[in-house]
Amino acid sequence: MSNQALQDLIAKTQATLDTIAAQYAPAVFASSLAAEDMVLTDLILRGKLQDKIGIFTLETGRLHKETLGMLDRIRETYDYDVTPYRPQPEAIEAYVKNHGLNAFYDSVELRKECCRIRKMEPLNRALAGKASWITGQRRAQSVTRAELHVQERDESHGAHGMEKFNPLADWSEQDVWDYIRANDVPYNPLHDQGYPSIGCEPCTRAIQPGEDIRAGRWWWENPDSKECGLHVVDGKLVRIKAHAPA
Repeated sequence: MSNQALQDLIAKTQATLDTIAAQYAPAVFASSLAAEDMVLTDLILRGKLQDKIGIFTLETGRLHKETLGMLDRIRETYDYDVTPYRPQPEAIEAYVKNHGLNAFYDSVELRKECCRIRKMEPLNRALAGKASWITGQRRAQSVTRAELHVQERDESHGAHGMEKFNPLADWSEQDVWDYIRANDVPYNPLHDQGYPSIGCEPCTRAIQPGEDIRAGRWWWENPDSKECGLHVVDGKLVRIKAHAPA
């Protein structure tokens, strides 16, 4: 992408964030602290939108130390504290007692139950009372995200549903890294170690050259099941069988 095309894409994304702040506040941005989400963090904080768009992360208790270290780097760079939402200790204790600490390797059902406890329940608390929420999802990330829209209706959260925004839906992997390098945005050092997509430590591995960028997430599962349940449309995950167009 040319520099002008990237600048146009940035302007479009900033306009989306400005609209969210003006028309869909109070809003929150769910940050995984990975590269895409650092782009949005930079745009939100440089744009001084944090009073309308808060930033939180799901601190699952199983994140890499490098990921947790991003909280300090954001504080040092932007003088902003990302709010961590953690799972309920009693739910973790019951899961481990009944199934074992790493039972998520045993079946998709047990993996999704772990995701429900460590991610989905905390997400519900993070979204309570909000008018909209924002993610760093991109169409190019995986087959399950190929029909992603910049704005969609999330009927699974809130008393009557809420608006959900994916401002980077049109961005490529190259766009993300061009922005990070041009603006000196801090990023998770695991990205330099073969981790393009980063989740919980036991559920994420580095990828090999030529692999899909999300191949390291839940690598023991079929690609069509590789979502944790956070992103749903009309109450269910959308399973897309074709890649996003180039």
